Amino acid sequence: MSSKIHIVDLFAGPGGLGEGFSSFEDAEGRRPFKLVASVEKEASAHRTLTLRAFFRQFEKGEVPKAYYDYVKAGDPKLRKELFDAFKSQSEAAIEETLGTPRALGSEDHYAIFDRIKAVKQQHRGPWVVIGGPPCQAYSVVGRARNRGVEGYQPENDPRHFLYKEYLKVLREVEPEVFVMENVRGILTAKVHGSRIFDSILRDLRNPAKSLGESFGVEYDIYSLSMPLPYPDALGDRTYQSNTDYLIKAEEFGIPQTRHRVILLGVRKNVLKEGESPRMLSRREPPYFRTSDVIRDLPPLRSGLTKIENTSENWHQNLQQAAKAVQPWLEECGIELPRDFLLNAVKSSLDSQGANYVPDKRGRKVGSSLPTELKNWFFDENLEGCLNHFARSHMPSDIFRYLFASSFAEHKGGASPKSGDYNHPDSIPAHKNWGSGHFVDRFKVQARDRTPSTVTSHIAKDGHYFIHYAPSQCRSLTVREAARIQTFPDNYFFEGNRTQQYVQVGNAVPPLLANQIADVVYDLLK
Repeated sequence: MSSKIHIVDLFAGPGGLGEGFSSFEDAEGRRPFKLVASVEKEASAHRTLTLRAFFRQFEKGEVPKAYYDYVKAGDPKLRKELFDAFKSQSEAAIEETLGTPRALGSEDHYAIFDRIKAVKQQHRGPWVVIGGPPCQAYSVVGRARNRGVEGYQPENDPRHFLYKEYLKVLREVEPEVFVMENVRGILTAKVHGSRIFDSILRDLRNPAKSLGESFGVEYDIYSLSMPLPYPDALGDRTYQSNTDYLIKAEEFGIPQTRHRVILLGVRKNVLKEGESPRMLSRREPPYFRTSDVIRDLPPLRSGLTKIENTSENWHQNLQQAAKAVQPWLEECGIELPRDFLLNAVKSSLDSQGANYVPDKRGRKVGSSLPTELKNWFFDENLEGCLNHFARSHMPSDIFRYLFASSFAEHKGGASPKSGDYNHPDSIPAHKNWGSGHFVDRFKVQARDRTPSTVTSHIAKDGHYFIHYAPSQCRSLTVREAARIQTFPDNYFFEGNRTQQYVQVGNAVPPLLANQIADVVYDLLK
């Protein structure tokens, strides 16, 4: 029987929450949490999840060279050879991730619950359930999109009620603690005219009752960022606003202005009367900047669409852009040194990146990371970086990226608004461009500002995630987005590049999850 705290991870994605918990170390350097079931329905995310579960079968410093050979090459044959060579570890990883992609609320129900029941019978120690139901139906952007769908009714959208699958797992496992994450928009989403968040809180406090049963364990729901108020005249201790459950990630050492609702559920018999969990520890400003977490990664050029993607064409296109953009910037009141942009692009690059980009002499990945982040990100066995391949852009977008990044460099990090693109060649051919809805359509992740929220939309286009260096003239790579999301450098994302972006954008930052794990461990140790 394991003495570890067992975890069930629902809607796991590539495993951000699970990574944070499983990598948490106590004061003696022991890892008290063990993932025993991770549920994910999307195939590429599931492959990522399974590979990481395999990685975790080894003690720190004992991951085999064959793992690094595979992630550097990305060759499926090497993955099979890796799993065949380390049979017990690969079988444990495959078992943990249920053998195949599985979806809660589908015909996979029995397979998922059979696994949960089996591991529950084998372990009598503490349990934790983690995860967040898919957020598209709750997000502000998703709701705006749904309003444009003729006949759309939120009460008929099954995504609004996937949290009930979470309730079924709580009823089955009866964990001491659960952690549930979702987008900020869940606080204001409505069904039948009522806010769904109030219903979710009520149901989470008594999962069995919410599912029609007369008896079941009950939970108190806590914020991780706000203290529980003192009792009122009636003895009640309740948060004054639902926004008290909001966590602003940048305040907790995450290099990103990611604001998410995270609920900490604690079974009523875990704490003594009057006790409450401690909160996450806030970090004093200044917060981490974009350059803090990506400046050590190899500089890249973007690719080209519409014309042949060669280095010669890219250099020529960038020089044309430089000549055009300089007067645009001057019209915006930015006085630049003569030939500033032409000089910048002279130092531009030939490499678009790759699945693996090795270190070069005099430039090593991790060399300039802040000390407190280096131990989290860096793996000396990589000798380079993974998933670092720049996407391709239309020549016209390269003009705009050069304008936007140069603008931000000389405006204290501010990105240009749509009204700043007043030159005919700079205006995108978008029917709503002048409507005011796209004032931030092109956004630079400024060198000296905290990055904005990485979302799955980065998979569709990179306009909101432009690299700050004018000489690179591109959007962020998967690895750069993963750095902002605090995935360790040895975390390899499977699938094509679009799928990789979606995985990264949908995840909970592992470094934030690691801090939450510390709070949970404090409750259960």
